[in-house]
Amino acid sequence: MFKTLINAFKVQDIRRRLLYTFFILVVVRLGSLITVPGISADAIREYMQNALGDSLNIFSSFTGGSFEQMSIFALSVTPYITASIIIQLLTIAIPALEELQKDGEDGRKKITAITRYMILESAGLVVGFGNKGVIENYNFWTVLCIVVILTAGSAIVMWLGERATEKGVGNGISVILLINIVSTMPNDFKN
Repeated sequence: MFKTLINAFKVQDIRRRLLYTFFILVVVRLGSLITVPGISADAIREYMQNALGDSLNIFSSFTGGSFEQMSIFALSVTPYITASIIIQLLTIAIPALEELQKDGEDGRKKITAITRYMILESAGLVVGFGNKGVIENYNFWTVLCIVVILTAGSAIVMWLGERATEKGVGNGISVILLINIVSTMPNDFKN
């Protein structure tokens, strides 16, 4: 296995793709450490622990622990996955979406664009947390700033995943999910 990896690094194109993917993963992990201003990470963690119990560990794994500390990448690719599922279900009910799905590459691009607009999951999340008292100085401007930060963070993670797919190795979004899950494993083993 190590011999195969060493041989892969001897080929310039493969080495470039591996290093590009590694760089994207470093950016994702660094973004998972930057906390969103205006939110008490301890209050979020306590609220989520009370609401979800042990299920919080599973959810936290998909975001690489960034949801528990409410980082700028706290939502990771989950809004995109949720939006993709919703769009897939809507293609059954809405004939126009079904036609787009049958249009090949152009239709797929349009459906992907529609999916990207549905990542405003952060708005519902922030308003819900604000009603629970975990947002400091809860007012319109604070909520707007947090929504913009979380939505932008999710969009950046999606964009990084797409770049990794194009110029890196493997499916970028899947690789990002994998690194998030792997990054929480040491803590999971400790617990």
